[in-house]
Amino acid sequence: MFRYILKRLLIMIVTLWIIVTLTFVLMVSIPGSPFNSESSSNETVQANLERHYNLDKPYHIQYLLYIKSIVTFDFGPSIKQKNQSVNDLLSRGFPISFELGMITIVVALISGVILGILAALRHNGVIDYMAMGFAVLGISIPNFILATLFIQQLAVNFELFPVARWSSVKHMVLPVLALATGPMAIIARLTRSTMLEVLTQDYIKMAKAKGLSPWKVIFKHALRNALMPVVTIMGTLLAGILTGTFVIEQIFAIPGMGKYFVESINQRDYPVIMGTTVFYSAFLILMLFLVDIAYGILDPRINVHKGGD
Repeated sequence: MFRYILKRLLIMIVTLWIIVTLTFVLMVSIPGSPFNSESSSNETVQANLERHYNLDKPYHIQYLLYIKSIVTFDFGPSIKQKNQSVNDLLSRGFPISFELGMITIVVALISGVILGILAALRHNGVIDYMAMGFAVLGISIPNFILATLFIQQLAVNFELFPVARWSSVKHMVLPVLALATGPMAIIARLTRSTMLEVLTQDYIKMAKAKGLSPWKVIFKHALRNALMPVVTIMGTLLAGILTGTFVIEQIFAIPGMGKYFVESINQRDYPVIMGTTVFYSAFLILMLFLVDIAYGILDPRINVHKGGD
């Protein structure tokens, strides 16, 4: 296990370094300066601003300073957010984005698994057709379209939920539903197909022959193996959910990282763009690593002790 974790940590570091380098190259490749839109066109003022933010230095020096800021976890001051550092924006916005993402993942996982199990147990029945029809709609409709529909119907027409802010459970319902519907549909379809396959296996027939209750057969014997493909795609779903929160946050005016990230792109706030990209990349890489560990725990046949060989 130690060798496997060490190997994965090295891969994570290399992956993060590649992301960091590509982000930096993309930033410096954009023509112009973040200060071109400033009201003052005084070249001296612009030169002083670029010197203050180290934008006047050669690219290799900027890159080294960028690497240093990552290692020390000090991304420096924001160019456009006055008297605010990137660390301040992350500490203020990320907890909200993280809460939205984690609630969405839990809702999507639990509801998707339950829906998939019910569809498999009622194969070719009304519940199966309804569940899979809902899953097709959930996969087909983008979350920003769902968000608009939810706002129009549930917030405006029926006035069941508030639209903006993030201050109570009622404020969480619509953004979580909009963000969770797609992943929930994917999990439901995958759980159904794997459950149908697992329920035909010999060990399930043996468990039934021993007189075990149906629910014990399902949850103790069938579900564990049926969840393996779901765990496999959780890394991809995590990435999609946590980055998809940016769009949903903008639609519902949630004060998370989405607000600062979108504004930083529009305003070319380099420190915020690079700091947010690196932070989220590191977080997602860590989540993928934890998913791999969970995969090995769920299936002892996967030999992580020898590095997965």
